[in-house]
Amino acid sequence: MEQRGLGRTGLRVSQLGLGTLTWSRDTDEHEAAEQLRDFVDAGGTLLDTAASYADGAAEELIGSLLGDVVARDEVVLCTKAGVRRTPSGGVVDASRGALLDSLDGSLARLRTDHVDLWLVQTPDPRTPLDETLSALRLAVTSGRTRYVGLSNHAGWQTARAATLLAGDVGLAAVEVEYSLLQRGIEREVLPAAADLGVGVLAWSPLGRGVLTGKYRRTIPADSRAASPHLAGFVEPYLGAGSLAVVEAVATAAEGLGCAPLDVALAWLRVRGQITSAIVGARTPAQLRGSLSAHGLELPAEIVHALDEVSAPEVGYPERR
Repeated sequence: MEQRGLGRTGLRVSQLGLGTLTWSRDTDEHEAAEQLRDFVDAGGTLLDTAASYADGAAEELIGSLLGDVVARDEVVLCTKAGVRRTPSGGVVDASRGALLDSLDGSLARLRTDHVDLWLVQTPDPRTPLDETLSALRLAVTSGRTRYVGLSNHAGWQTARAATLLAGDVGLAAVEVEYSLLQRGIEREVLPAAADLGVGVLAWSPLGRGVLTGKYRRTIPADSRAASPHLAGFVEPYLGAGSLAVVEAVATAAEGLGCAPLDVALAWLRVRGQITSAIVGARTPAQLRGSLSAHGLELPAEIVHALDEVSAPEVGYPERR
């Protein structure tokens, strides 16, 4: 698997990353171990998680596998902070204290003294961005992480963070949702990242599973859309607005003799600015499908057709 430089840093990550949103909840320890072995055997290195995934249990599962299933130095370990669990549910908190406490908890669960990439999971409107960035700076200078970045932040936040951290620890990456069903980052986040030399990690490149075509006619009983804790995650892409894109992907796949997920991932690969696409498979079989998809090259006319059917609305001031 191809290894790519992350922005202007010396860190290199695999063109496919392994997401762990379902680990310890829908994916048990045996399935997770098999996924991790298959991923590393295929040349994958980027392992993505978050303190909020399964309330920390996903990190605990990863920590139990590193050293036994694969060596710690075989993976580029990325985790996220900024969503704090309370008795009434998750609360966004990107204050310095909350972020650093979260990082220390992550390191304990992951059974390591550092992560390779640490991200702020979501913007916190109640905390000044300068304070959030001070936690990123301290995390690097204290050795708890090698690189830092943002996740799910707007273009202006990305630009400000990169500017304030320039000449110091630097902003290595942004992790954002990007697929044929969600191209909003093309308006401002991608141009900002390109200008500032920030790497881009794309989460949910299969449109939260919808681009695999599994929901075209029904909701499978064992799918995320049927899961009590993930149904709301998938639901936004099950409406009529997504139908034309899903059908276009399915039609292209039928013509090329491949699976729809092959087409969806191949479309993302031609977007040259994307460093890595993070696939979150529930089962080892699903992951193997994504790992086997990296060889497909889409004809230019199919890329153009997919671009057209999925084009995001752009208006003032991006387009005048």
